[in-house]
Amino acid sequence: MKIVKKLISIMGIGTAILFATNAQELKSPNGNVTMKFYLQNGGIPTYEMYYKGKQVIKPSSLGFELKPEADTRAFWDFSPEGSVAEQKDEKTNLYGGFQIVETKTDKFDEIWYPVWGEEKEIRNRYNELAVTLNQPKTDRKLTVRFRMFDDGLGFRYEFPIQKNLIYFIIKAERTQFAMTGDHTAFWIPGDYDTQEYDYTISKLSEIRGLMQGAITPNVSQYPFSQTGIQTALMMKTDNGLYINVHEAALINYACMHLDLDDKKMIFESHLTPDSRGDKGHLQAPCNSPWRTIIVSDDARDILASRITLNLNEPCKIEDTSWIKPVKYVGVWWEMITGKSEWSYTNDFLSVQLGITDYSKAKPHGRHGSTTENVKRHIDFAAEHGFDAVLTEGWNIGWEDWFDNSKDYVFDFMTPYPDFDLVAARDYAKSKGVRMMMHHETSGSVRNYERHLGKAYQFMADNGYNSVKSGYVGHIIPRGEHHSGQWMVNHYQYAIEKAAEYKIMVNAHEAVRPTGVCRTWPNLISNESARGQEYQAFGGNKPHNITILPFTRLIGGPMDYTPGIFEMDVSKYNPNNNSHVNSTIANQLSLYVTMSSPLQMAADFPETYMKFADAFQFIKDVALDWDKSKYLEAEPGEYVTVARKAKNSEKWFVGCTNSEKSRVSKIDFSFLPKGKTYIATIYADAPNAHYKTNPQAYNIRKVLVTEKSKLSQYCAPGGGYAISLTEVTDKAQTKGLKIL
Repeated sequence: MKIVKKLISIMGIGTAILFATNAQELKSPNGNVTMKFYLQNGGIPTYEMYYKGKQVIKPSSLGFELKPEADTRAFWDFSPEGSVAEQKDEKTNLYGGFQIVETKTDKFDEIWYPVWGEEKEIRNRYNELAVTLNQPKTDRKLTVRFRMFDDGLGFRYEFPIQKNLIYFIIKAERTQFAMTGDHTAFWIPGDYDTQEYDYTISKLSEIRGLMQGAITPNVSQYPFSQTGIQTALMMKTDNGLYINVHEAALINYACMHLDLDDKKMIFESHLTPDSRGDKGHLQAPCNSPWRTIIVSDDARDILASRITLNLNEPCKIEDTSWIKPVKYVGVWWEMITGKSEWSYTNDFLSVQLGITDYSKAKPHGRHGSTTENVKRHIDFAAEHGFDAVLTEGWNIGWEDWFDNSKDYVFDFMTPYPDFDLVAARDYAKSKGVRMMMHHETSGSVRNYERHLGKAYQFMADNGYNSVKSGYVGHIIPRGEHHSGQWMVNHYQYAIEKAAEYKIMVNAHEAVRPTGVCRTWPNLISNESARGQEYQAFGGNKPHNITILPFTRLIGGPMDYTPGIFEMDVSKYNPNNNSHVNSTIANQLSLYVTMSSPLQMAADFPETYMKFADAFQFIKDVALDWDKSKYLEAEPGEYVTVARKAKNSEKWFVGCTNSEKSRVSKIDFSFLPKGKTYIATIYADAPNAHYKTNPQAYNIRKVLVTEKSKLSQYCAPGGGYAISLTEVTDKAQTKGLKIL
C-alpha cells in the first residue's frame, strides 16, 4: 500500500499570543464544512462545527483532567490514601488556563491504494489546523490538530516532549460533542466489555428511559452509565443532517465511549478504565486517537466516507503479497445452534492441561470438529470454490473453558483425540483448500501472550495462514476490560506479531475497529458487534443490519458470518426455538452491503444443496473491489450498494431491507456506457416475510445497460442481490429482455 502521488503540501505558520475573541477557522476543501476554534473565558479550548451553514456541533470544550501526582507516603503509613489526600490541583487541570502560542495550517492531497477494500484507490484530501496551547501556570504545552475533509472533521491531542509533562495518568478525557437538538440516535449501550447489543432507535432524550431494556445479557459486560453509549454513533437531525461520531487510529489508548448530558444534549468522551480506574498511562511525546465527526445531508455519504482510514498511518507491512481475501466455510454454526459441541467429553468437571488425560476419556458423541466432519467440509469447500475451512473446538480444554477466571485454559496446539490435525491438513492441501486456525482465549490474555509465538509458529509449520481469535469472558489480568488501554495494546501486539509469521487475523470480542487495518492490513476482519450468531441465541432485530454499515463498519469490516438459509433453528436442534430474522434474499444481500475481505458461508453444506440456485450467488460474489457506489441508504431502514469486483468487469448489487416492506428503485448509471450486462436478480418472492415465509425467493435474468432502471419489491426483513456479467457473445442474450 504505497502512496502514489502527493498532489499538494502547503504550510503556513502563524505564531502569536491570541485571546478568546480571536477564533481560528478551518474549512473543508470543497467549502461545505467549517470548524471554528477559540478559547472561552478561563482559557478553555473550544470548537464548533457547521455544514453548509447549518450548525452541527455547538460550542464544545476540549481537554483532560489528569490524576494527581503520587502522594507522599511514609513507609509506616498504612492509611488508604497516604499522608496527603488526593485532591484536584493546578497540575490535574489540562482543560483550562491556556493561551494560544502557535498556529500552523496545511493542505494535503494524495491518492493511496489499499491492499484490499471497498475501492482500489482512496483519495486523502484535507485542510489542517494545528493549534499549540500553553498553560502559563504549569508551563505545559498541548497541541490540538484538526483535519477537515469534505465529509467531516478529525481532531486529536498531541503531547510534545517537555519538562513538566512526560509521564502522566488520564483521569478523564473531557472532549465534548454538543448537539444542536434532540436528534434521532441509532445506539447501543456504553459498555467496557462488549458491543454485542441490538441497536435501539430513539431520540437522545429517550436514551435514559430505554437503557435498562437495551442492556441484554452477555458473558462479559460492564455498562457504565444510564446515558452512556458507544461509538460509532449515528444520528439524524430534524432538519435532515446525518451525523456520525467515532474515533480513528486507536493505538496505546483506551477506547472512547460517549456519556450524554441529556438536559443540555452534550456528549462527553468517556474512556474505558483499567483495573485501578485510571483512563490511560501516557508518556510524551504521544498522541490521542483522532475524534471524528462525519456529516452530510445524504446518508449515502456517511457510507462512502473514508475519514477513518485516512486518519490512520500508511501500511507498515512492506510485502503484502500474502494478504489475500478469504471466502470460507467451517465447523461453527452447528455449535452455535447447539447441534454439536466444542467439547469432546463429559467425563471432566475440571481440566488441567498437562495433567488431564484425554486418551482415557469417553467421547460424548457430539463433538463437532472431528477428522471426518472436517474432511466433509474440505470436500464441500473444494467442490464449490471456497478458500478455507474453519474448525472450532479442535483443541483440548473446552470442557471448562470460560466463566471460571481460569488462567491456563488452552495451549493452542494440542488437538482432541478424534481430530487428526496432520491428516486434515494434508487432505486440505491435496484439495487446494487452506485450513483456518481458531484461537479462543477465554479472556485469559496473559496465557495467550505466553503461548502466542509458539502458536503462530505452529500455524506456520502446518500451513495455516489465517486465525480467528476470540476473547469470550472476563479478561485476565483480572480487572482489565476488553476496551481498555491494556487490551488495546494486546490486540495490536497480536496483529503485529502475526504479521511476522505472515498470518491474517480475524479478532472476535475485541475492541471495535478504528481503521487500523490501513496500517496493518493483515487485520482482515473483526467481529466487535452483535453478529449472526445471536440469531441462534434468540434472534436479532431486523434493523440491525441496516444500521451496522453506518456504525460498526465505519471502523473496518465485520465477520458477520452471513449466508444462513435455514431460519428455523429447531430443525438443527429441537431444543433451540430461535428464529433467524431474515429472508434468504436478505442473507445474500449482506455479502455486498456489509463488505469484508473475509466472508463466511455459515450454514450447513447440506442446507446449501437444498437451495443450490440461491447458493450460486455466494459462490460468485467477490470479496475485494475496484469501486463502490452507494445507491440508496437510510439508517435503520435500508442500504443498497453496487460494487465492481477488483480487476474484473463484474458488478454486484446488494439491497438489505429492514422490517417494513418497500420497493427499491435504482438505476444502473454506474455501468460503463455502451456495454450490456446480464443481471441475475435474487429477490424476495411477493409473499416472502422474515418470520412467516423466509425461504420464498425468485431468480430471474434480464439485460441491463447504463440506461436501465429497476423497481424491486423488498419483503419485511428481506432485500435482493444482483450479479452483473458483461455480455461478450450475442448468443448469451437469447430469450432475455432488456430492463
